[in-house]
Amino acid sequence: MSDLKEKPTQPEDDDCCGGGACNPCVWDHYYAELQKWRIEQAKLKEEQADKNNNK
Repeated sequence: MSDLKEKPTQPEDDDCCGGGACNPCVWDHYYAELQKWRIEQAKLKEEQADKNNNK
């Protein structure tokens, strides 16, 4: 299975100010990108399974 995108990189501890005033926070962006990546990986896995079943 080939990855179209690399898994998003988790922010470093000092990337977040911890103040709670940033909108969006670096963590909000990370979790949104991680969710997109997981959905993409699931689709790739499903496509690969379909290809293997059709051989």
